[in-house]
This record gives sequence, C-alpha cells and structure tokens, in this order.
Amino acid sequence: MLIHPQFDPIAISIGPLAVRWYGLMYLAGFVAFLWLGKRRAASQPWHAMSAQDVDDLLFYGVLGVILGGRLGQVLFYEPGYYLAHPLEILAVWKGGMAFHGGMLGVFVAMALWGRKAGRSFFQVTDFIAPLVPLGLMAGRIGNFINGELWGRVADPSLPWAMVFPHVDRLPRHPSPLYQAAGEGLLLFAILWLFSARQRAAGAVSGMFLIGYGTLRFVAEYFREPDHGIFGLSYVISMGQWLSLPMVLVGLWLVLRRSSPKPSA
Repeated sequence: MLIHPQFDPIAISIGPLAVRWYGLMYLAGFVAFLWLGKRRAASQPWHAMSAQDVDDLLFYGVLGVILGGRLGQVLFYEPGYYLAHPLEILAVWKGGMAFHGGMLGVFVAMALWGRKAGRSFFQVTDFIAPLVPLGLMAGRIGNFINGELWGRVADPSLPWAMVFPHVDRLPRHPSPLYQAAGEGLLLFAILWLFSARQRAAGAVSGMFLIGYGTLRFVAEYFREPDHGIFGLSYVISMGQWLSLPMVLVGLWLVLRRSSPKPSA
C-alpha cells in the first residue's frame, strides 16, 4: 500500500513569513483562469470580453471564492467547531473551503460585475464556466498536500490504496486525487470542448452544473463523508445533498435553452 507523504504544509518560509502549499495551489488556479480567460476572449469574439474584463472578473471571483468558500465550510460542514473557535474562521490559509459555498459566492460576485459592466448573468457565467475546473483541480491537489478530505476505507489489494498516518493505519482511497482528476481535468475537457462554439445563453453554465454535480456525487462514494448539518449526511453525504440541486438546475438550463422556439 502507498503511504501519504505527510508533506510540510509550508512551501516557503522567510523569517516570520510562511507561504503554504494550499495558498500556492489557489494562486495556480487564478493564474490558469487569467491565461485561459484571455485566450478565450481573443478566440471567441461572441463573448465580447476584453483582457481587462478578464482581469476584473478574476478580482471579483477571488473575493467570491474566498468569502463564499469559507462561509460555506463554516455553515455547511463545521458549524459546531467554528462556533467554539470563531477566530479560526479567518484562518483560510489552513484550508477548509467548501466548493458549494464558493460557487454561491462567485455567483454573487459575477452578478455584481455583470450589473456594473452591463452584462447579463448568463453572459458572464457562460464565459467563466470553462475557466473554473483547473482551479478546482489545483484546490484538490492542495487538499491532498494538506492530508485532508481523505477517502473511505479501501480494499487493501487496490494498487493505489493509501494510508493516511495522521488518521489511522487503514488503507483508504486518495479521494482528493480522484476529485482533481474528475471535477478538475475531466470537467475542464468537457466544458472546453462544449463551449468551443457559440451556445444558447445558459447552456454552458448548465453543463458546468450537471458535470460538477454528477462528478462530485460519484466522488463522494470514495470520500469519507462529512457530518454536515441537520443530520442530512446519515442518508447521503452533505456534498451529495448540495450537488443534487446543481444537477437539476443544470438540466433545466440545458434543456430549456436548447429547446427550439415555437413557431409563430
């Protein structure tokens, strides 16, 4: 069996300044957003996005990801812990960012930018949707480096079963790597190809919701489930509960926007 390498979470330390791998992974995701966004803006003129627009979208998106992701972790997954340790809410460099909360934060941020720039909500989200998965991949790699979000107990004969020594001595699925491959690389490929030609408003956003929601739902079967709130995780995990509405809304968007208009 493989053993989790127990990485030092601090990548670089200069005096009192410590740069953590988790933060560097987020930085890598933001750089990928900028590079892909400017390439997309230049090659797909129907979006009417400029390089400056991409810079502004990143700024708004960073705020949405950090504020929404942290609040999502606090409210959806660990309300009891953070109620007892309120100052830890600010310690984002230690990890603990919920995707579903970050997504809601980004939605609010994109709506605000769209209102400022005179763009509809779907004009903005259809443009950014294919830019998001590589950032998700980087975040999951950060989770793996931190040794968090470990998987469920696996069959010891599984070639890539991994022991997380800080958890126990049982073989487990390296679920952050599964999610990096699925919700990151695979979802990026799907969305990049799907968005290569002009689509009806909302279709690319809907495909993102379907793709992420489905892949996350499947990944949860390999990930040690979070306790969540309201006791929901006793049936299916909190991540699966939060993914179901994404898939339903995504299907509605794709089918609604793809259906032909009735003839006059």
